[in-house]
Amino acid sequence: MAAFDLARLITTAADTIAAHSEELTALDQAIGDGDHGLNMKRGFEAVRADAGAFAAKPLPEALKAIGTKLVMTVGGASGPLFGTLFLALGKEISGEPDRANLAAAFGKAIEAVAARGKSQVGQKTMLDVLQPVQDALVEGKTAMEIADIADLAAEATVPMKATRGRASFLGDRSIGHMDAGGRSVALLVRTVAEIVEGQA
Repeated sequence: MAAFDLARLITTAADTIAAHSEELTALDQAIGDGDHGLNMKRGFEAVRADAGAFAAKPLPEALKAIGTKLVMTVGGASGPLFGTLFLALGKEISGEPDRANLAAAFGKAIEAVAARGKSQVGQKTMLDVLQPVQDALVEGKTAMEIADIADLAAEATVPMKATRGRASFLGDRSIGHMDAGGRSVALLVRTVAEIVEGQA
């Protein structure tokens, strides 16, 4: 794995979520509570405020601290889920992860999110983007290929019927809308890919 500036990654991720917060809110208004964009923006702005402190920690500790901050500040259903993703990743990842360690750690993090949300792939949740990203990591895809796969996976949630989360109450009416959590994951994956590849 290429070395990268964690503080810059945090700042860029927060900027990305902020820039797309209205889009995320609109997606969530269609089939959820309508607060996903604002909640994610608030959480990542809180993480950005402590970017320097997080970046000074070893990577595992930094990820766990970011996860804790997201749980405390995002709110709604997304806070525990995105927080769990970072907390579990921090528990499993090494200080200087190679591709194999990153893939294994990401796999464990996805399992933790699935357990926390009592959900699985195919239910129109963030897992429907996380799992294809994990598969691409295992297959050795490049960072930008993984970003493209994440975007396509988010698009693939549009025709799905939600069977978990708030959207599941809409039944067939959830079909035809992108999952907001999946879109957030895709945005974050592309941000990481661009930083790693030196394109951002």
